[in-house]
Amino acid sequence: MKDVNFAKMDARRLGRRRTLYFTSIFALTSVATWFMVDLLWRSGPVGFVEVLLALVFAVLFAQIATGFCTAMVGLYVVNRGGDTCRISQTISDDEAAPLAATAVIMPVYNEEVGRVFEGLRAIYRSVQATNRGEHFDFFILSDSTDPNQWIEEEVAWTELCREVGGFGRIFYRKRRVAINKKAGNVADFLRRWGRRYQYMIVLDADSVMTGDAIVRLTAMMQRNPRVGIIQTAPRLVAGETLYARMQSFANRVYSPLFLAGLNYWQQHEANYWGHNAIIRVQPFIEHCALPDLPGTEPFGGRILSHDFVEAALMRKAGWAVWLAHDLDGSFEEGPPTLIDSAKRDRRWCQGNLQHTWLLTARGFLPANRFHLLMGVLAYVSSPLWLLFLGLSTLRVLRPGNSAMLPLHGVPASLPLFIFTMVLLFLPKIAATITTMSDTALANAFGGRGRLLASALLETVTSVFLAPINMMFHTKFVLFTIFGQGVSWAKQRRRSESGGVDWREAIVTHGGQTLFGVVWGGSMLVLAPDVFVWLSPVIAGLVLSVPITLVLGSVNRGQQAARQGLFDTPEETQPPPVLVELQSGLARRAGRLAPLEPVRQDYGLMRAVLDPYVNAMHVSLLRPRRTVEESREWFAQLRQRLLVDGPARLSAREKMALLMDAESMVWLHAELWRRPGHSVAEWWRLGMRQHNVLVPELS
Repeated sequence: MKDVNFAKMDARRLGRRRTLYFTSIFALTSVATWFMVDLLWRSGPVGFVEVLLALVFAVLFAQIATGFCTAMVGLYVVNRGGDTCRISQTISDDEAAPLAATAVIMPVYNEEVGRVFEGLRAIYRSVQATNRGEHFDFFILSDSTDPNQWIEEEVAWTELCREVGGFGRIFYRKRRVAINKKAGNVADFLRRWGRRYQYMIVLDADSVMTGDAIVRLTAMMQRNPRVGIIQTAPRLVAGETLYARMQSFANRVYSPLFLAGLNYWQQHEANYWGHNAIIRVQPFIEHCALPDLPGTEPFGGRILSHDFVEAALMRKAGWAVWLAHDLDGSFEEGPPTLIDSAKRDRRWCQGNLQHTWLLTARGFLPANRFHLLMGVLAYVSSPLWLLFLGLSTLRVLRPGNSAMLPLHGVPASLPLFIFTMVLLFLPKIAATITTMSDTALANAFGGRGRLLASALLETVTSVFLAPINMMFHTKFVLFTIFGQGVSWAKQRRRSESGGVDWREAIVTHGGQTLFGVVWGGSMLVLAPDVFVWLSPVIAGLVLSVPITLVLGSVNRGQQAARQGLFDTPEETQPPPVLVELQSGLARRAGRLAPLEPVRQDYGLMRAVLDPYVNAMHVSLLRPRRTVEESREWFAQLRQRLLVDGPARLSAREKMALLMDAESMVWLHAELWRRPGHSVAEWWRLGMRQHNVLVPELS
């Protein structure tokens, strides 16, 4: 095949694309801002409030215009059959070129063990089915801090390797100290094993990729020696709640236009999203070490959102970064509920706001500065919207204003309102029509009728979700500004107990509901016509609790599935890798679970009691030097564990014992040597349960 190096694409051609794109954004923003300034000028005296309103409006509308232009450029590209300049065009479907050694790594942190290893099983078998598996090694990189979780991971790794013949191909590593979160986890892997591999494919704990996608990504790297990162566009799958199903549907229908539009102007200066991507190891090691930011958290210290920065550092060093937006076979799972999505956004918000330090970093290219800026605005825009609405409301109530526009005075403000609504909703309409025009694709969504109904429901729901997310993000931005950092917490990736707990919904949304009631009630009394314009915003806030409960319900999600609403091709025509994942999870769900009080420390019990698990765990521990004072402390801990049971030990003490090979060997031998009456009742109960629950490794 013709050797194409897109990293050296004609600069004039790329310049024309970017000129068209950014000029369109500027033109749309200028027109809308001119309308707004004219309305403010005609509606009353112009002062500081009016100037601030105009400035805030210009920033917010520029963000709307950016999304609109991205989608419209994408529509143009899709309708002409795709961009001729995309990274996937550098390889052919039947290409069988030799591949380089590639590590597939999955960093995990207190994740659901069954989901992690069933996902890895499906990926591994899919890669083996391509007959190119000899080029790939797989790594589970654990930073889990829960003792029970740690042992579960080791046992699951052993089971997986035994079942698929993965010893020597699938590896497990538990870090002693989880420094610098995920970025530190990956950096530790690269220091220890990185030089053995030319590429690494980074996955999240909920990622799934087909073997064909992994092989094609590696072939793209082989074909383009100046490319440093290729990012795929993961599709959301496995949604159980109504919220998750709607997010999967929206991602599947709307994202193709936006992704094609991004690739049109980004080309070799795309972004990295932290997972489902392939990275050239050597330049990543040499150029992508993350600097510490000035000051302390939350704005300073270690960089929380590392991916954008790593992409910028890779480009700074002269390596291309591409978005393989049309590569099939890349999947991930989204948050099951609105509350879980907000918890994830809390971390992302702090990480993105840290990027304000880097907007003027020396050596960063303009495209990367734009990526960083848009990441900051993704969260800062929420308090700006709230500020805009608040100032507009106050201006309406100020004496001497004949009208506050665009909230009041329908005839004058209607053109600006329609213009804004077109830019907001036309991309969704265009994406839906484009999907419906392809009969086979529309059928994969359940047919044109169900596709249209799902798109309408999703659009209406998004209107009510917008003010809720606005309040969440405003709160997160303010917390970050006032110095409240975020802890590294376990993510809930699947719904538990059938949906959202109503108490959690009330606690989470209580302030939003009260704010909406007070704001809406005030407007209804003082300015009823303004209340009409604000009603969608107020309704979203007032109804935030029931909205979260309904959208977070698994039963509602199942009802929608039975009616064919929010179906996606990955659900109606699932690829084999997703079928295998679901069948594996179903098998695990049928296993007997340990009973209380053993359940909480079941992993620790197995590591001490089961000879196979004990030997496997000790063999995975790295030797370390221990001073005499520590030996006495370990001896006391061991005695307490056997005599008093694990409930009397802290999580830190349990982790210390699990990390000490001498203690684990001693505990196993001593437990089986001692008479039953000399150990805690917990151990005697554990022995009885263990003989029933774990025949597979005994």
